[in-house]
Amino acid sequence: MPPIASLSRAAFTAALLFASLSPMTSSAQSPTTPPLAARVPHPVTLHGDTRPDDYFWLRDKSDPKVIAYLKAENAWTEAATAGSQSLRDALYAEMLARIKQTDLSVPYRKGGFLYYTRTEEGKQYVTHCRRRGSIEAPEEVLLDLNRLAEGHVFMAIGELEVSPDGTHLAYTVDSTGYRQYALRVKDLAGGSELPDHADRVTSLAWSADGRTLFYTQEDEVSKRSWRLYRHTLGSNAHDLLYEERDERFEVGVNATRSGAWIVQTRSSHTTSEVAVLPSGEPNGTWQLIAPRVQDREYYVDHRGDRFWIRVNDRGRNYRLVTAPVGSPDPAHWTEVLPHRPDVMLSGITCFKDFVVLSEREHALPQITVMDPNTLATRRVAFGEAAYTVGPAANEEFDTPTFRYGFQSYVTPPSVYDLDLAKLEPRLLKRTEVLDGWDASRYEVERVWATAKDGVRVPVTLLYRKGTPRDGSAPCLLYGYGSYGIPQNVTFSSNRFSLVDRGVVYAIAHIRGGGDLGETWHDAGR
Repeated sequence: MPPIASLSRAAFTAALLFASLSPMTSSAQSPTTPPLAARVPHPVTLHGDTRPDDYFWLRDKSDPKVIAYLKAENAWTEAATAGSQSLRDALYAEMLARIKQTDLSVPYRKGGFLYYTRTEEGKQYVTHCRRRGSIEAPEEVLLDLNRLAEGHVFMAIGELEVSPDGTHLAYTVDSTGYRQYALRVKDLAGGSELPDHADRVTSLAWSADGRTLFYTQEDEVSKRSWRLYRHTLGSNAHDLLYEERDERFEVGVNATRSGAWIVQTRSSHTTSEVAVLPSGEPNGTWQLIAPRVQDREYYVDHRGDRFWIRVNDRGRNYRLVTAPVGSPDPAHWTEVLPHRPDVMLSGITCFKDFVVLSEREHALPQITVMDPNTLATRRVAFGEAAYTVGPAANEEFDTPTFRYGFQSYVTPPSVYDLDLAKLEPRLLKRTEVLDGWDASRYEVERVWATAKDGVRVPVTLLYRKGTPRDGSAPCLLYGYGSYGIPQNVTFSSNRFSLVDRGVVYAIAHIRGGGDLGETWHDAGR
C-alpha cells in the first residue's frame, strides 16, 4: 500500500477499507510495533497424525494471558489507525444517516392473522407482532427481542412458528452467540411461557391440531443436527423418533404449506432422502419416499393428491417429478420438467392452483410460474442487468398471489406480490434510503472475465456515473466460491460511502459457487 499522503481522497478511502480487511505488511507502516503471540509447543493428534499447534493456548478465552494479548492487539490497532479517526467518524455518520431506524415489515397473512415485524430507533432488535383480520385491528406482540435481550450480551431467534390454530408460538432463542438455540413455547392467549423446553434445537414443525411439536436437535460436540423428537404440549415426554448415525448426514423437519404433511429430510452435501407423515396423525408411521442413493439428492413439497419432487438423478441441475401420495416411490415418479444443463432448478413452491419454480440461468435467479394441470410455464421479467430475487413470506396455500423479495446494487430491498394468473407484480414496500441517496447516480454492469483456462466468469460492477473505466479507478473486488452458494447481487447503503469516492465495487461469481448451476460448483471442487 503506498504512503497515505500520495493517495487521492478516493484511493485513500479504498486503502483504509483494504487495510481493515488485512494486516499491515510491515511494522514500518505502523506507529507502534504490533504484539506477537507467544509460541507454546502443543502436539495435536488426530487420526493417528500428530501436528504441532503452537497457538493452541489461545483457545482458552478465560486465560488472563489470552485476554492480555487481545487487549494488546486492540491497543495496537487503535494506535495504527489513529490517523483515520476523522474519516472513520465521517463514514459512520454517512452510513447511519441513510438508514431508517423506525420501520415496519410488510405484513403477511396466515390463518386469519397478519404477521409483521417492526423496528424502533435506538433499539437493537426487532419486535414480532400480529393483528387479527386486518391491519387496523389491535396489535398483539408475539416476541419483543429487546426485552428478551435484557440481561444478555446477545440475542438471536432461529425458528419461529405459530401453531395452525394460532394459539401457541414455538420459537428458538440463542442468548450466547454460539448458535445454540433453545426451544421455547408461548401461550399467545395468556402471554405466558410454557414449561415445554428443549436445548440445541435446529428445526421444528407443528402437527395439524397444534398440540404436538416435531423438532430436531444437534449433537453437543459436532453441532450436527442428528435427532428427531416428538413432544406433546403439557407432557414431560420427548420421544426420540429418529437418530442419524451417518456423520455425513443432518436431519431437518418442516410442515408443508398445504398443512397436510410433516416432512423429515436427511441430507449430506451430495445425497438426501425424505420421510413424510400425515400432519393429522402425529403418532403415525413415517413413510420413506425413496431410500438414499449415493449422489442422488431430492426434496419434497405437496399439493393435492401428489408430492412434487425436485431430484438430480438425471443431471446435476435437477428435474421436477410428481408422485402419488399413496405410492411415492421412484417407480411411480412422473416427469413434469426435464433436466436442463443450462438452467438450475433451485427450488419449488407449491400452492393450491399454481407451482412456482425458483431457477438460475446466465448467473441470474429467475421466477417461473407453472400451471400444474397443463404444465405450461411463464417467467417473470425483471429488467435489470444483475439482481437478486427469491420467495418471501408465502404462508397461505390457497392464494392467488406469490410474494417475493427483489433487490440489486441500486434497488433497495423490495417486496412484491405477483398475481399468479396475470403474472403482474405489485410493489408493496421498498426499503427507504435516507440522506438524499439517488439511484440514478450509479451504473450497474455485468461483464465476463476470461480465466487462464479459457472459462468466462461473470463479474458484476457498481460504480458512480463518471468514474473512469480505464483501470485508473481503485476497485474493491469480492469473490467467494464454495458449497454451491451463489454470490447474489444485493443492496447495501453502506457500500455507497466507498463508491461515492470513486471506487468500483465488483463481485466475481467464481467457480465453486452456484451462480451457474451445480456444474459451476463442481468446477470449483
